Amino acid sequence: MVAPFVDASWLSDHPEAVLADVRWYADGRSGSDAYAGAHLPGAVYVDLERWLAGPSTPADGRHPLPDPEVFAEGMRSVGIADDDVVVAYDDDSGVMAARLVWMLRVTGHDAALLDGGIAAWRGRRAQGVETRSRGAFTAQPWPAGRLVGIDDVGSGPLLDARPADRFRGENEVVDRRPGHIPGARSLPSRESSDARGVLLPVPELRRRLTEAGVAPGWVSTCGSGVTACHTLLVAEHLGLPEGRLYPGSWSQWAATDRPAALGGGDDDEIQPGSLGGG
Repeated sequence: MVAPFVDASWLSDHPEAVLADVRWYADGRSGSDAYAGAHLPGAVYVDLERWLAGPSTPADGRHPLPDPEVFAEGMRSVGIADDDVVVAYDDDSGVMAARLVWMLRVTGHDAALLDGGIAAWRGRRAQGVETRSRGAFTAQPWPAGRLVGIDDVGSGPLLDARPADRFRGENEVVDRRPGHIPGARSLPSRESSDARGVLLPVPELRRRLTEAGVAPGWVSTCGSGVTACHTLLVAEHLGLPEGRLYPGSWSQWAATDRPAALGGGDDDEIQPGSLGGG
């Protein structure tokens, strides 16, 4: 299987790879418009909301995993087949495109993130919408051993990929309550890359993840199970113990009456369960 991260040089040497643009913006900007305006030549656009997530509900969170058949239909519709090698990118340190890569890899498909994202490609850009012939993609169940539900979140070290200020409860702009799951530790996914969106050197990444608590049985969480996938891929890149995804993440937890923690993780203030407002 291809490594979880590849660079632009690898991409130049593998023209058979299918490029997938997975730009998505929490502030409401259109990823598909960004794609149409300029994308890597030959890339298809994969809509995160439509194909990489199920319906948003308080019970399941903002981006629960989609039904396997929905995911498979999304891959078929953009021209991705079972035996394709997919390289996905975005313009946000890979933390959005990681969702597609993780979903493909856990179901046995060859997929990687383009390290550095769209900016790493020095060649020309294409415009408009590109299409491929419909692919033959088989629906497969999500592997239970790679997932954790809300009732089993405490079964291993829990690492939160959201920005540190959201983890501490200082800047909650999306979910119903501020804070984090009690016992979680902060490991912002975007901080695994430098200002260019390129992964940090391996020794530095290894230090970050091991100090945060990556160990057998660890769980990756975030706001809605998207950026948490990036941390899972980084751990695989480093050869660290395999992690599990909590798909509902904070968006699911915050919609319940379970307690929330405020602070940096070592000196948390535990708040009793409250649905709050917003």
